[in-house]
Formats: sequence, structure tokens, C-alpha cells
Amino acid sequence: MTALADRLAAIGAGPAGPSVAAYFDFDGTLVDGYSAAAYYGDRVRHRQMDRREATDVMRLLLHGDMDEPAFAAALEQSLTPWAGRPEADFAALWQRLFAERYGNRLFPEAWALVKAHQRRGHTVVIATSAMAAQVAPVAAELGIDAVLCTQVTIRDGELTGEVERPTLWGSGKAEAVRAHARAHGLDLSHAHAYANGDEDIDFLRLAGHPAAVNPGRRLAGVAAGEAWPVLRFPRRKPEALARARTVAAYGALAVAALGGVAYAAVTGRRQRGAELACELGAKAMLAISGIRVEVEGDRSLLDRRPSVFLFNHQSHLDAYLLLALLRRDFVGVAKKEAARMPLLGQLMRARDFVFLDRGNRAAAIEALRPAVDRIARGLSLAIAPEGTRSHTARLGPFKKGAFHAAIQSGAPIVPVVFRDNWHVMPRDSLVFRPGTVHVRVLPPIEVQAWRVEDIDAHIAEVRDLYQRTLDDWDDGPAGRGR
Repeated sequence: MTALADRLAAIGAGPAGPSVAAYFDFDGTLVDGYSAAAYYGDRVRHRQMDRREATDVMRLLLHGDMDEPAFAAALEQSLTPWAGRPEADFAALWQRLFAERYGNRLFPEAWALVKAHQRRGHTVVIATSAMAAQVAPVAAELGIDAVLCTQVTIRDGELTGEVERPTLWGSGKAEAVRAHARAHGLDLSHAHAYANGDEDIDFLRLAGHPAAVNPGRRLAGVAAGEAWPVLRFPRRKPEALARARTVAAYGALAVAALGGVAYAAVTGRRQRGAELACELGAKAMLAISGIRVEVEGDRSLLDRRPSVFLFNHQSHLDAYLLLALLRRDFVGVAKKEAARMPLLGQLMRARDFVFLDRGNRAAAIEALRPAVDRIARGLSLAIAPEGTRSHTARLGPFKKGAFHAAIQSGAPIVPVVFRDNWHVMPRDSLVFRPGTVHVRVLPPIEVQAWRVEDIDAHIAEVRDLYQRTLDDWDDGPAGRGR
């Protein structure tokens, strides 16, 4: 077993309840790298950072042994352009940066740890020197309510460009954790703590169960001396080998597409040629990329046709999984932009997929009507009820379109639950990473007795089924070791 697997097992076997706390550092522990880089990169891209600001920020951030005053100065330097601007706009900026830049950089291993603590009913807290607006999107994604962080100074709803002292850098974080534990009656000798930075040594020493995450030399030395577990989370940036295998995988899809064209030319069966290209190409892509697929309950994928296959949408990988698993006699629903994707878009058009304009709700509803006609022709429908990809394994709200299609056609709903997709291919990435994806196919749900006026209740029931399946699943590949 890996150190992470041991840790997850210990959490599961240990005491439960809110009297046990788990404190998580943010940058480098929950998120790969530093979320502040997204802010500075955004300012550079929009030409908002002058040379003096860039020089000052880099000088402060690259200071070898930064102390609390130096950290506060660096942070206030970054806040200077925001003096006098609304707090709400600052929060909106970080929400956008999360969606565009660092939302897909959550460590899956950290996700597994947080969820393990939450399943045990522990008090889970983010303790960080970062700002509240910076951390809030990740806290919401993880379902963490308690955040200890550096506070920016607000007057009349506007930022002043200053931060409250002391910040939560170094000893400031340790003191904030002590205060939180006192206020909530928590015994730190029973607490868990996770951090990656040298400045977090005092913080880690507070907890009875500390763990160093991807530590540098100094923290690693302290961890070895004090017999702390060291957890190594692979970096989210794909390695050169993964990129090379990805290029080969897309090449395999191109070869399969050419084979499908040849088959259609010889037999005149254009639809079947596209199906063969998709199935064989997708299977080849997964094999070349080093992605294993473990499926439970797969007979429902083949035995109940036509059906409305629902799947939770985590990454671009989902499309290739569906092509490999469902194989033939089905169409999918995709955003209209997908139709313009090289090769894959052409294959989807050849298979008569349904394309939706997500920016136009009325047009999207109207575009789903042909999906019902396709079911009537004996074709199954594959659709993501969330409508868009999640940043992580978190389940988004379900929309109504798939359920209306099922009610109108009378076809059963077959829930297909994906797990670990975002780990193998994060949102917005096109690079495959080797790993194992787990698929659980749940029993078909008959809809003949459903009424449209009860659709909201049915949607809630199906979404709850997905959530319970994800919650009750054993820990992912991070938990079992790789």
C-alpha cells in the first residue's frame, strides 16, 4: 500500500464525528502549484501589470526565506490595483480564474482525503495564507464550510488595498488554528493536518496526525525526523510520455476513421462505417494512452435498447468512453461547438448526433425534439444531465432535457456513473494520462408511469442515486495506490 492508502485506511478505521478536525493547507496541498499565478498571469494577459509592479512582485515572491512582513507586503502589492474597487468584483474575478485556470488543478488525492474525512463526519477546515475570495471556489467545490485565511481590508464594500495583520503565513496560521480549535472545543492532539510548505512546520506540529504533502527539502527533513507520513501527489502537468501517447492515440482515431470511410464506400452503409470507426478508434485510443476501464453492471449497456443513457460529465474522455462502451445503435447529445472538432466532430455528424446551443435555452429545447425521433427509430440516446463538464468529481445540478426525452419516448433511463475521469483527463485538457477509470452501470429506471408535472421530483431522485453511488464507492485510485 502507498502512504496515501495507509492514511485513507487509518481515517476510515479511526474515530468519527465532529470532535475530530482535519486542517488542510491550500496552495500546493489541495491545489497543484499556486493559485496566485492565475491572478498574475491574468493581469499580464490583459496588459494590466507594468514593469515596476512585475519587478516588485517577483522580488518579493522569490525571496528565499520569506517571513510574515514580506508575505504581507507581497500580498498588498498584488492588491494595490484593487484599492477602491467593490469586494463583489474581486470575488467574481477569482471565481472566473477558478473556472478558467486553477479549478482543474485540484489534486485527486487531496479530494480523496477530504472526502474520507467528510464521510467520517470530521470537522474539515482549510487553513491558508491565501485570501477568502481566492479559496472560496475550491472550498465550495469540496463542500468545506470552514476557512481560515488572510483577510483583506474592506471599507464600505470596497477593498482598501491592504490586508489585516497578522496574515496566516507561518506562525500566523498556527495561531489561527489554535484559536479555531479553542473556539470549537477541538482537541488538536486528535486532529489531522496537511501542508506542503516549510512555513507550515509550526502548523503541522500542532496536530496529533500531521502529514507532509509533496514537501521540499526542509519540510521533508523535519517529517523524517519526527516520523510524519509523507504523501506524494503527482503533479497535474502531463509528462512528455503522456503527450506522446496522446498524439499516437489521436492518430489511431484517424486511422480508424479512414477505415470507416473505406467500409462505407464498399458497403454503402455510412452509419455503420461511422460506428465502426468510433468504436474501434476509441478502444485503440484508450489502449494506447494506457487507460484501463473497469465496468460493473455492463449488461444494461447492451441488453436494454433503445434506452436513454445518462452519464456524469467530467472530461473530454467521457465521449471516447461512451463510444467504446455503447458501441453501436446510439446517438449522443453534444454542444454545437463539438460539431466543429477535427475528426471527432465529423464522426459525430456522420452518426447523426444531436447538437445543442447551450447559450440559447429555447433553441436547446427545440433541438432535443429530434432526439425523441431517433429513439423512435430504435436508437439509444447518450446525454449528460449536467449539461457541461464538472471541474472535479463534484456532481452538478441536473437539467430537464434528458428526462423529457425519456418521458416522451417511453425509453428507460440507464444511469452510467463515471469515476476518476477528471483524474485521467482534467477538464479542458486534451491530453490522456495513464490510469484506471471506473464505470458503474446501474439498473434501468422505467419511466412509463412518470408524469411531466412530477419531473422535478424524478430528477432529484435520479441525481440522488448518482450522488449516493459516488459517495458509497470505495476510495479511488489514489486510495488504492498506483
